[in-house]
Amino acid sequence: MEIVHPAIQTYAEKYTSEENGLLKEVAEITRHHPESHMMSGHLQGKVLEMISCMIQPRRILEIGTFTGYSTLCLAKGLTDDGKLHTIELRKQDAEMAAGFFKKSEFAGKIIQHTGEAARIIPSLNEIWDLVFIDADKPGYIDYFNLVFPHLRKNGFILADNIFFHGEVLKDAKGKNAKGISEFNEMIRKRNDIDKAVLTLRDGLYIIRKL
Repeated sequence: MEIVHPAIQTYAEKYTSEENGLLKEVAEITRHHPESHMMSGHLQGKVLEMISCMIQPRRILEIGTFTGYSTLCLAKGLTDDGKLHTIELRKQDAEMAAGFFKKSEFAGKIIQHTGEAARIIPSLNEIWDLVFIDADKPGYIDYFNLVFPHLRKNGFILADNIFFHGEVLKDAKGKNAKGISEFNEMIRKRNDIDKAVLTLRDGLYIIRKL
């Protein structure tokens, strides 16, 4: 399902600040990846960067690095002593991202973890200011439950792909669509958070801890 009309997407990108040279390189190389659609891309990447710059987080957790585009965008808002932990299941993607991180101004601020997020997250002794969830869809509820107790008051969780290609509007049958639908319902019913849905790309949930 086409969520945003291509002409609107093109127009929005035209009037959004350009990607820097490194992000353009990440985007160009990722276009040859068999799952290139997973990359945040120009417009969403800039929104992630803007949110991070507004929050000015000291500690960021990203669940799902892919090739590192969103990581570099999120890192832009880090405080001088800030750190960003990013977790990627697939070794090959993590290695590709590492190459880009070494070229960036944030090389000393990004800490990479390779493996299962559900195993790695409990080992991280941090209080999070900002969390970005963009990994396996059936795991969203588990990831939320793992990070929420360690999210500071007024901290933010961003969850990507909450429309899942429009399948949440129908009777979600696949495991990914079901996982997202169940996550969305769980978030909707909670009263210990503030939340808003952005109709950006494949849907972005903005969640604030009260």
